[in-house]
Amino acid sequence: QVQLVESGGGLVQPGGSLRLSCAASGSIFRLGAIGWFRQAPGKEREGVSCISSSDGSTYYADSVKGRFTISRDNAKNTVYLQMNSLKPEDTAVYYCATVKYYSDCKIFGSWGQGTQVTVSS
Repeated sequence: QVQLVESGGGLVQPGGSLRLSCAASGSIFRLGAIGWFRQAPGKEREGVSCISSSDGSTYYADSVKGRFTISRDNAKNTVYLQMNSLKPEDTAVYYCATVKYYSDCKIFGSWGQGTQVTVSS
């Protein structure tokens, strides 16, 4: 339905920071919500954080609460994930996707291509 393009991944040392960006082909205000998901090798896909496109209400997984911050810029049709105090267990491919309800933070519709985040010394 919509095209999502992730960027900003890379290699960072433990304790470092990265900011991921997700650019949408259309107005994110017209979407119910957008979320960030991650999948590490051998592990289940995890909903990291989701945000309502209308009022900005947010959801965070317990594993990232207090370290990650999701935000959106409707004018730029972009959603961000600021990741601080990164840990090796944060290593994964990160995807953004459309979400029906931010509070459920489950994929509904379009995926991006993903961006690799590697946290290692």
